Amino acid sequence: MLTASDVAIHNNRGSCWIIIEGHVYDVTDFLEEHPGGPDIILRYAGKDATEEYLAVHPPRTIENELPREKHLGAIAPSVVAASLPKTADLPGPREPHFGIPLSLCLNLFDFERAAEASASRRAWTFYSSAADDLYSHHLNLRDWARVTFRPRVLRNVRRVDMRRTILGHQCNLPIFIAPAAFARLGHPDGELCLIRGASKYNIPYAVSTASSVSAEDLSQYMSNDAVGGCLYFQLYVKIKESETRTLIRRARSLKFKALIVTVDTPVVGKREQDDRYKAEVAIAARETVVSGPPLISTSVGDEAPVHRGPFSSTLNWEDLKWIREEWGSAGPICLKGIGTAEDAKIACDMGIDCIYLSNHGGRQLDSSPSSLRTLLEIHKFCPEVLDRCEVILDGGVRRGADVVKALCLGARAVGIGRPFMYSLSSHGTEGVAKVIQILGDELQSCMRLLGVTSLAELRPHMVNTRELDMMIMATLPEFEFGKAGKTRL
Repeated sequence: MLTASDVAIHNNRGSCWIIIEGHVYDVTDFLEEHPGGPDIILRYAGKDATEEYLAVHPPRTIENELPREKHLGAIAPSVVAASLPKTADLPGPREPHFGIPLSLCLNLFDFERAAEASASRRAWTFYSSAADDLYSHHLNLRDWARVTFRPRVLRNVRRVDMRRTILGHQCNLPIFIAPAAFARLGHPDGELCLIRGASKYNIPYAVSTASSVSAEDLSQYMSNDAVGGCLYFQLYVKIKESETRTLIRRARSLKFKALIVTVDTPVVGKREQDDRYKAEVAIAARETVVSGPPLISTSVGDEAPVHRGPFSSTLNWEDLKWIREEWGSAGPICLKGIGTAEDAKIACDMGIDCIYLSNHGGRQLDSSPSSLRTLLEIHKFCPEVLDRCEVILDGGVRRGADVVKALCLGARAVGIGRPFMYSLSSHGTEGVAKVIQILGDELQSCMRLLGVTSLAELRPHMVNTRELDMMIMATLPEFEFGKAGKTRL
């Protein structure tokens, strides 16, 4: 059995061992492949990383992903207990469920305040962070207020039907839980909080590749305990094609109903709030702040590392062919991260089933457009896309009225991301359920006040988009010369 001294000397990039749940692993060769970067692993080099690992990984992840020869054996429990001072979080006034009572959370903004008061510093930082100057993050929120309604009166609105078919699934509301990673940072039950809410109210839940509860466990819940809802799988395309194919086969075998391929992450956006938090934790622990690889590499050609590039930086339209072949007939395929009319039309012409307008919650390219602006750009330059493909979106949605505005403009459904992470952080499953209740209440009130009783009645003329229309491109070369579009897959 390994001893503490055996492990402790392997504490650097050249030889990095870590302890997880009483077992020792050699992760030296995995450092640069780790989606979260090498720094977080190196902080636990030669130490016990169990607490850090369990907060963001499903059980058995390292056992399944790391080659067997890198499993080095067990270590005595007494050694584990003494092997690592706790440095996982910064001190602060953050106790679980210490904040706004659930009864006082009357809208989605209240859950954000509740999470800020109750979530760990680490969870709050991860969920709330965005790229660079946060321009796109704030734009997502502001743009919804730039669209106004044109309500009609003296209509019989006693009965309202909010049902909508989304990617083949009949849902009670035109909303879905957008993919977001690491829910166990906010609550011990993690993504189980989300699937319970989705099941109870019969809405879809798009599970992140980086879910902290395994896809198997979520699928099992859906099979054994769910009364409604369905699961989609959000795919980050890995650097190695073989790993991506494995993920797709796994989602298909687990009966996920749709595949959502994220296409806006050739690199990860510069999220300074996250980087600052990591540096502060290292300073508080009197550790050397590891800055990662140099920004300018001395390597050339294909061997040069891609800074902030844990996923494929070569993903292109041609790759969609093998992705579709691997997924087969398991359900619709959706591209997440579309931000221009040109790419929307190309995707539609290639036979993609669904286009997901998103700027990744403002976490990728700062100054990228809100999904609402992209939707208006599609209306202007290629409105036929709205008839030929399902169009869904997310980004800055905080009111049922925001959902109605998107539906008026042709969106099939609207995803909600951060509010669900905030609500599970502050109030667990009950918080998730209340977010759905609030949105349902606001949706039906908005529809009645607008003068409609069915989602099918919503039309573009029911909203005034003039303020945003002036911000849409006047011309686009690809549409002037008919260049947009590709052969169907």
